[in-house]
Amino acid sequence: MTPADTGASTTVDAAPAAPSDPSDPSDAADPSAPSALPAPSVPEPSDSRMAPGGPGYRRMSLALFLAGVATFALLYSTQALLPLISGDMGGTASDASWTVAAATGGLAVFVLPMSALSERFGRRTVMTASLAVAVTVGLLVPFAPSLPVLVALRAVQGAALAGLPASATAYLAEEVTPRALVTAIGLFVAGNSVGGMSGRVITGWVAQEWGWRVAVGVIGLVAVGCAVAFRLLLPAPRHFTAGSLRPRVLVRTVRDHLANPLLRRLYAIGALFMTVFGGVYTVIGYRLSEAPFSLPQGLIGSIFLVYLVGTVSSATAGRLVSRLGRRGALYLGAGTTAVGLLLSLAPSLPTVLLGLVLITAGFFAGHAVASSAVGKTAQHGRAQAAALYQSAYYVGSSAGSTVGAVAFHSGGWASTVGVGLLAVAGVVTITVAGTLAAARHRADDAPARTPRVSH
Repeated sequence: MTPADTGASTTVDAAPAAPSDPSDPSDAADPSAPSALPAPSVPEPSDSRMAPGGPGYRRMSLALFLAGVATFALLYSTQALLPLISGDMGGTASDASWTVAAATGGLAVFVLPMSALSERFGRRTVMTASLAVAVTVGLLVPFAPSLPVLVALRAVQGAALAGLPASATAYLAEEVTPRALVTAIGLFVAGNSVGGMSGRVITGWVAQEWGWRVAVGVIGLVAVGCAVAFRLLLPAPRHFTAGSLRPRVLVRTVRDHLANPLLRRLYAIGALFMTVFGGVYTVIGYRLSEAPFSLPQGLIGSIFLVYLVGTVSSATAGRLVSRLGRRGALYLGAGTTAVGLLLSLAPSLPTVLLGLVLITAGFFAGHAVASSAVGKTAQHGRAQAAALYQSAYYVGSSAGSTVGAVAFHSGGWASTVGVGLLAVAGVVTITVAGTLAAARHRADDAPARTPRVSH
């Protein structure tokens, strides 16, 4: 089936895409069961895609880093402010948590349609339009007269931001050499972590002095600057070919991706990792504002400086995979997250902070590994493959925000941690299943690969 038939983009590849046969002994076939990557090398002259040190790579990296900053800063701009919002507008923690869940839910619902638009009109065009709408709504959010209106605006903002994640991943898969893909996506994810951190820290301190409305307005202005710089810096795509907007083509492409068990495992892993992260960071502000901590809003916002750990862990995901393999990197990410959850139960602030550091490091490493594996696995319709991952990922965020808040409201922080540990157990179970499936395929293919000895 040709790219035009599937609505996929056509790329000029000097190297073949990662195989999808799970029996491949290199283990690259199972992206949820990672393997070691070959050492980076200089691309062949015939490969005109971007690579570290090559033309346009730095501009591209900075542009997408800033897009990631704007996306997460806007998407989670109310998360550190939930105690103030619920106090100002009335409602419980679970009521206020809808200002986060509505944004991530809107993104989850619209990411697939937006990816289809990017196949037709181009990655850069869709990303630019998405940021423009999102920052415009961001400037309206501070004027919301009631909690329902605020939730509605946040849903629209999330839907607008849906054009960023899948289009960015597809852009990188088409414009960057395969060996640099994990590192490039890691830098985009690092921008997410910086945006999430700066948004929460800035809003925390600004809100302490001038209230939550001014705080989210400041984030809107920061996002405007990021959006303008993104559009000026991002190189024009060179390997994109417009596809079809026909619904039948989109449905066929989505069906193909969902029929791939390797992609299904990755989608589930992304959703479960984000369930942990969304639940923890939605509720942590409430926990730290209560006894025995009783921290002021500015200090609660500063807690999100631990996102810097995520910046490092996501940006170095490529090296982690090269040493441990993708499966090993996922196991390490899940284990690190679980240890962090358990440490966060302590009544000691330093221990809670250490727990948040480990949760953040484990989450961002696992997310970078899983999302980059989606781009390497999809043989066509990369934007749709990435969109399905992002949809699952943000469904996990919405579920984590809502369920985590309900658990906290009914049983305290220990209940929220329990939800997180169940999600981590799901990640481990899925990765083990991938490990066993790969082992079975290798065993089944062993006779075929063993040369016959004649006597």
